[in-house]
Amino acid sequence: MKKTEVVAAIIMYEDKILCMQRNKGKYEYMSYKYEFPGGKIEPGETRAQALQRELIEEMALEVDIREEDYYMSVEHMYPDFALTMHSFICRVESQTFVRKEHVDHKWLTREELMSLDWAPADLPIVRRLQGDCE
Repeated sequence: MKKTEVVAAIIMYEDKILCMQRNKGKYEYMSYKYEFPGGKIEPGETRAQALQRELIEEMALEVDIREEDYYMSVEHMYPDFALTMHSFICRVESQTFVRKEHVDHKWLTREELMSLDWAPADLPIVRRLQGDCE
């Protein structure tokens, strides 16, 4: 089974968290689900560098990300691939960005996060953000 390693940004502005809705994709079970933005780590990149690059590519958003901003990692088995996702807290000064790849987005409080249909790998992050740590 294919193994994929990705990074994800928990983008926070004041008391809101940015939730991005995926477009229709290769796998029906991932289409239109909400997620934290990010993407694959390229060879030679650190996790923080990969996330900075992905946010610029997907959202024209420049964020200074350091390894100290690391939040948690998630291992998830999808039907077609295994995913390891490393998430980082990213605080921004403005809600301004360009939505290039996603079909929708919402800025929600921690309490509102579970109102969305999340990609399964993102759910452990959502639960921890809400204080439901295992």
